[in-house]
Amino acid sequence: MSRQTTASTCCYCGVGCGVLIEHDGERILGVSGDPAHPANFGKLCSKGSTLHLTGDLAARALYPELRLGKNLARGRTDWDSALDHAAHVFAETIAEHGPDSVAFYISGQLLTEDYYAFNKLARALVGTNNIDSNSRLCMSSAVVGYKRSLGADAPPCSYEDLELSDCVMIVGSNMAYAHPILFRRLEEAKSRRQEMKIIVIDPRRTDTCDLADLHLAILPGTDVALFHGILHLLLWEDWIDRSFIKAHTEGLADLKNLVRDYTPAMVAQLCGISVEQLHQCAEWIGTSPSFLSLWCMGLNQSTAGSAKNSALINLHLATGQIGRPGAGPFSLTGQPNAMGGRETGSLSNLLPGHREAANPEHRAEVADYWGVDQLPATTGLSAIELFDQVRSGKIKALWIACTNPAQSMPDQAAVREALQACPFVVLQEAFRTTETAAFADLLLPAASWGEKEGSVTNSERRISHVRRAINAPGEARPDWAITVDFAQRLEKRLRPGQSSLFAFDTPAQLFDEYKQLTRGRDLDLSGISHALIDQLGPQQWPFREGATVGTARLYVDGIFPTESGRARFVADPYRAAKELRDARYPLTLNTGRLRDQWHGMSRTGTAAQLFGHVNEAVLSLHPDELTRHRLQAGDLVSLKSRRGSLIVAVDSDDSVRPGQAFLPMHWGDRFLKGGVNTLTQPAFDPLSKQPELKHSGVRLEAVNLPWQLFALVEGDVQQHLETLRPLCEAFAYVSLSLTGRERPALLIRAASAVAPDPQLLKAIDEQLGLIEGPVLAYDDPRRAIGKRVRIENGRITAIRLAGETLARHWLQNLWLEGRADEQLRRWLLAPLSAPPGNAGAAVGGGKTLCNCMNVSQRAVCAGIERGLDLQGLKKELGCGTQCGSCVPEIKRLLVATAQPVAAIS
Repeated sequence: MSRQTTASTCCYCGVGCGVLIEHDGERILGVSGDPAHPANFGKLCSKGSTLHLTGDLAARALYPELRLGKNLARGRTDWDSALDHAAHVFAETIAEHGPDSVAFYISGQLLTEDYYAFNKLARALVGTNNIDSNSRLCMSSAVVGYKRSLGADAPPCSYEDLELSDCVMIVGSNMAYAHPILFRRLEEAKSRRQEMKIIVIDPRRTDTCDLADLHLAILPGTDVALFHGILHLLLWEDWIDRSFIKAHTEGLADLKNLVRDYTPAMVAQLCGISVEQLHQCAEWIGTSPSFLSLWCMGLNQSTAGSAKNSALINLHLATGQIGRPGAGPFSLTGQPNAMGGRETGSLSNLLPGHREAANPEHRAEVADYWGVDQLPATTGLSAIELFDQVRSGKIKALWIACTNPAQSMPDQAAVREALQACPFVVLQEAFRTTETAAFADLLLPAASWGEKEGSVTNSERRISHVRRAINAPGEARPDWAITVDFAQRLEKRLRPGQSSLFAFDTPAQLFDEYKQLTRGRDLDLSGISHALIDQLGPQQWPFREGATVGTARLYVDGIFPTESGRARFVADPYRAAKELRDARYPLTLNTGRLRDQWHGMSRTGTAAQLFGHVNEAVLSLHPDELTRHRLQAGDLVSLKSRRGSLIVAVDSDDSVRPGQAFLPMHWGDRFLKGGVNTLTQPAFDPLSKQPELKHSGVRLEAVNLPWQLFALVEGDVQQHLETLRPLCEAFAYVSLSLTGRERPALLIRAASAVAPDPQLLKAIDEQLGLIEGPVLAYDDPRRAIGKRVRIENGRITAIRLAGETLARHWLQNLWLEGRADEQLRRWLLAPLSAPPGNAGAAVGGGKTLCNCMNVSQRAVCAGIERGLDLQGLKKELGCGTQCGSCVPEIKRLLVATAQPVAAIS
């Protein structure tokens, strides 16, 4: 078939990068950045550039599956039977227990049209506000911050402000990992304008800090105190815009009374920084011609998230740094369409068009537009509250779409208990391999990226048209189509004989109905349509009817969508995090992102290439903590919180302060036994209801797990993962990951106190293909040691080391090289941590530093030893020439290996 190209957008973070999809009408063959898209101008990060390698069909949900009892296995069914059954169960549940006995939990990965269909289904048809999104875990504190301070949930800036600002402050975001395309823009702007000041506020020293002129490594949770301390100095030094404050704001008097007590000495002590650092930060903010702030989960995922957002916005209002180029408070959205969800009302407290579910006038407006008598007045449940009520039995039917709460929600023991107890769980999902899929009574296969059409809104309010390149595999359907089909069946039971509320045949019809609910609102997009975006390109709202261009910046005129037209200073005192360090839990656990993985790894976890940089869950601790606990890098520990525990390997990392620990958020139970969110806490902000995922009290306990297992098998990695993961449940510690590029393989590392039953090892060997055929074997039953290596056509295809695993690294490297030399074969099962002599000296390249160009850290170090600088490495090896995510790490290697300059006598 001929190759074709379809323009669309990426499906990862909220940058909203444009991509060009190369396909043959049946398969996606490759992706590249869209040079015409204003969000990325052709650039993609390591995740976006490998989109065509993800979404392994073996991991996809391809047809509906249903079970009629919790102890039964799901079986294949047809769409009519599946949706009729779901409509029957929902109708019966509503009739017996009322509309609030059902709930919907949806996702920032949905398209705007999908969101709108779900909202109309829940509120207009079912009659419940029990519809919430995983954006509750991501951006809800930013929503409250914008609304309280500025009057509407509307980020006022544009991406071009990154290039135009004189002072950029990044707070609670490892932007280099979480939003790498925007970070590259900032990096390039800094290289052109060295006078630009960049401040990074983060408890860890991340790759983002490498660009900073000032890094404030504050103690976790102290952001409000820091911002009040900065404002104290701005007022003291008169680094404020008095005319802007007088003309366009209100509430400063109360805030001045509050921040008077936040003296530099007190704030420096609270935050764990120096007074000099605090002064420098305040001076740059107060004296720079333009000031831009960027933030993400570090501010939002907190029991004080709303207060942190408003305290940061206070700095912009005090300095008049809003509504002009290079200035303003700019939240970085964590999901591709979390903004679209906020616009359509996909949090339990919202309605479409930035309306409030608690506002009677807003409810009446939407009810009248939808043609129903009324909308529910009872407050809907936010994510944490929703799963609490599922667990208590009040929610009896739960519909989950495009999200994985059995991985992403905090306090996983409680969440999984809730899912297991719920009488009827529907999962509308593209991937049948997610942790949540195991709890689904009905699994509905959804279309994934490249297979559906609609729209998304990125962090700068820019709406893009997502276009379908290929049809979804099997019987999978677009999310909007599934939702509308179900709604049509349900309304026949709930409102028989009445005209349909869901007469939609295309996503464009959904968008055109929805956009009228924004007419006259702050986000007015009544002038936008799919066709207009195709003609003019992606556009920023507001885009009113008759407009020819979108709105780059908000509040240029100083008028805000509040009752008074003025922005509000918000005076919230600093409150400490819910769980502070104490004698029982002396460490603070922070969670965050890896460079090449995304969220719960439902998609990125299917691409072996994306494990090249980091291939297993590792707990990062300061060297002093390792010494204090008498640990060495690579040791296994039991990491315990008040909610649960898991066993994980530790590593020495001086970017983490003593008393703190860092663990990437991505590792769910599928890849790490228990999963990271076994530890995190469900305590939430009282206004935003966003949980404090980034701040949990933990402790380390030694474990004695002398019996260890290492396994590698190439081939159908999803099938191997599906069959081998349950067999590993018997081990105390289990870590699974993928490796390789052209020949993907599954890696297993496990450990237990004693050797397992030999029959378990036999069952594992059967799945590894190590029972028969060209297999080298060694067994020492007395010491519970057994080893197997399969060699086919002169190369290793499977490995299993049990009881003693010294050779795992060099055997894995031999596999990666695709060879098993005759001279090495007699050593393959020997207890050696390195290959004998020089036989394998050149084997392997260490971790992959540059995923885009497949350049290992060893290759980069070798180039540095030959005298190559950054430009030389780029030219010779190609590293850093694509997405650039590896550049900060390369720069650190260059500094670490720099040769001292000889003194001149």
